[in-house]
Order: sequence, then C-alpha cells, then structure tokens
Amino acid sequence: MEKASSPEKWQAKVSVTLTKAKPNQIWLLFTDFFNFNKWLPTLTTCHGVHGINGELGCIRFCSGSSIRSSGVESTVGWSREKLVAVDPVERVMRYEIVESNIGFESYVSTVRILPRDEEGCVIEWGFTVDPVGRLSLDELVEKYEKALGIIAKNMEEALTRTWSY
Repeated sequence: MEKASSPEKWQAKVSVTLTKAKPNQIWLLFTDFFNFNKWLPTLTTCHGVHGINGELGCIRFCSGSSIRSSGVESTVGWSREKLVAVDPVERVMRYEIVESNIGFESYVSTVRILPRDEEGCVIEWGFTVDPVGRLSLDELVEKYEKALGIIAKNMEEALTRTWSY
C-alpha cells in the first residue's frame, strides 16, 4: 500500500495478487463497468445511465453500503461514476465520481491489471480525493484494501468455476 496526504488531496494505492487468473481475464471483468456489483456485494446496485458499457465517457450509477453517506448508517450511499480513460493494451482504466452523497469531492480512481512473473496477475487500485471529513486516510485505505480483497476473491472464484466446466 502506498499513500500520501497533503492539505489539498489524499492519494493512496492498494493491490492484491491473484495466482489463478490471467491479466486479460481480470481486465475484461473490470471493464464491464456497468456491472461491478457482481464482484463487490456491498454494492446493491450498479447500472449504466449514459453511454455504452466500458467505453470512454460512459457513466454508471452505484449504490450500496460499502461507504456510508455522511456517517449516517441508515442512508444508502450512492455515486455516479464516469469512465475517463481506458487503455486495453496497458490494462489501465480511470474513472471519476461526478456526483454522490458519500462525501467524496474531486475523486479520481485508477485501476491497473499487471502481469505476474509466471502466472496470475496483480490488481492495483489507486485513488486521489479531497480529504473526507468523517474518515482518516488510513481508515479509507483500510476500506479499499478490504473491498479489493473481496473483489479479487470473487473474480478469481468466478473464473475458476468457468474453467472447471
């Protein structure tokens, strides 16, 4: 995990290694931008509201309990997220939150899928965001580490099930 904190922005990056999935397989799952709730169960909803799934400029609507809105436990957190960069050769995508009730301002996230030496891959998930009032940077990083672990496990298990048929 890497992180940097300044009065202007928080930046951090978390990563996880997968041993049974190839980079291109994981890339295809991440670029299914409108259906991310398949991999992160705390997202109860994720669907397209603009554009074509996985294409530059498309926008998704996500809601769920992964990050609570303003610290109010009974309120469902939601965001509209725009895909602003996609590089299938390098397997890098970047998206930004364009509207939300979760307290994230100027949020940009970058996902990279990197090859591993012999087999498998590494997923890196980085973000830049204005400081979030109700969380420390360490707490936010911890949420990302936990979420990425769940995402990676679910993706790898889905691919393993597919291979065994």
